[in-house]
Amino acid sequence: MIPFTRGLRIVVGLELAQRVRGVAVYVLLGLFTALVAAVTLLLWATSNNSGMDGGTGTGGYLFSTIVYFVLLLGTLLAPALGGAAVNGDREAGTLATTQVTLVSTSQIVIGKFLASWITSLAFLVVSLPFLLFSFTLGELPPRTVLVSLLVLVIELAVVSAVGVGLSAVIGRPLFSVATTYLVVAALSIGTLIAFGLGGLAVQTEQRNTYIGVDAAYYEEGETGAPDCLPPEVYTTQVPRFDLVWGFLAANPYVVLADASGGDFDASGSPVDLFGAFALGARAAQIPPEAETVYDECAALRSGSMEDPAPTPEDIWNSTTPSWFVGLGAHVVLAAGLLVWGIARTRTPARRLPSGQRVA
Repeated sequence: MIPFTRGLRIVVGLELAQRVRGVAVYVLLGLFTALVAAVTLLLWATSNNSGMDGGTGTGGYLFSTIVYFVLLLGTLLAPALGGAAVNGDREAGTLATTQVTLVSTSQIVIGKFLASWITSLAFLVVSLPFLLFSFTLGELPPRTVLVSLLVLVIELAVVSAVGVGLSAVIGRPLFSVATTYLVVAALSIGTLIAFGLGGLAVQTEQRNTYIGVDAAYYEEGETGAPDCLPPEVYTTQVPRFDLVWGFLAANPYVVLADASGGDFDASGSPVDLFGAFALGARAAQIPPEAETVYDECAALRSGSMEDPAPTPEDIWNSTTPSWFVGLGAHVVLAAGLLVWGIARTRTPARRLPSGQRVA
């Protein structure tokens, strides 16, 4: 056996040499660059036409939009880039040639994973000029920039590991690629569906009381003390999203938002998409009130309206972060599939599925 790191370099080098030999990767990179450039120019022109001063808000929303584009494209392309990395070589008859060398099975599988990961990171590299441009538009906090890029890199690694791991576990390339897309869809879209349906399926009764004002008060020009009407009480069924918000913790887009958000302007509103998306998930943690009272009459008599609603920053400070739970679950899933894939690829094999050859 050769040293582990040397074997990894050999496998990674061979995989990357195969990928850059064709024109498909360059076409994808060119299309992605054009797409990001168009979105950057459109958002920048929109901010100027709307009268924004190009401050923190413009740079924050532009930066977060580009990061989400890279994550979206990574989750769409990584399964295709690594979903047939192992079983594709097995069908082509080239896996056996590699396995009879001094390179171990672990080096083969992990090397293919690293090559798929590096390829997906190429899309992040070509977007760096646009990220730098968005950074110059506003005073983006260094924490937001560093954390968002770090989480993005980890999530791209997770998707790449899922694709390569399933390609080693499943015998047919078509099935492994399709299964990888299903896993990515389950994390990205399935968690949202489970959250929505789960909240609607579990509902609770809410008692609402409304104390209005006699219409004569408004007909007389709102003069004098208003006459209060009898309280009107009615009940409604409200969804309990606070019981199922944990599904959102497994969503990679929510993980990225929850880890990178937390920046607000003077009015308490988020300054980027990270904060906007994270607030949607954070607000779901707050349970609905069992009873609400709206006393319009008392508010008019006292001359002051009801207490103002909490700002987005207040909601953020009163809720719990969940990004580390989702990110940890993603890493465990990726590592487990890689370990399983190594076990299924190792030779000599004690047991093989019907119709599958060793290599």
